[in-house]
Amino acid sequence: MYYKNDTIIIREFTPEEFPLFFHLFENENVTRYLPYKTPEEYREMFDKALTDYKNGSFSRWGIFNAENHDFVGMCLARVFLDNPEQIEIGYTLGENYWGKGLGTEVCKALVEYCSSPNHQKDIVAVTDLDNIGSQKVLLKSGFNRTENLVREERELAYFILQNEQTPR
Repeated sequence: MYYKNDTIIIREFTPEEFPLFFHLFENENVTRYLPYKTPEEYREMFDKALTDYKNGSFSRWGIFNAENHDFVGMCLARVFLDNPEQIEIGYTLGENYWGKGLGTEVCKALVEYCSSPNHQKDIVAVTDLDNIGSQKVLLKSGFNRTENLVREERELAYFILQNEQTPR
């Protein structure tokens, strides 16, 4: 995936950018709503992203400031584990980029990417029940909240954006 507008650039990570990726998750405020991961798990996630660039259209990508190229965060699109007929999107932004509308821009870019003719599936997103900011972004981006999802004894807010091409 490559996306660019006046504010953000979304692109593949390079192998040298692991420290940027890892440092994002060292902030407790950033990880408050995310499942716990060890440093080794973050390394595995990053390495899998690099491999996925060669093997398919879904992965994790870096988000960068379009003006100064600072690292803003990361986003992902993948087959939804709870329903392989859906595509899941998600993003994590550095705390200093919260509240600036970047989540909405990233969500819009991911929806556009996942709505291409190659991906004729509903798009979903899940977030912590207390992550009101992300829930507002999803609603503003056209997602509908549906019944909560329970994953590993954890209840999550579940949002869906239905693809008009998907048979019901």
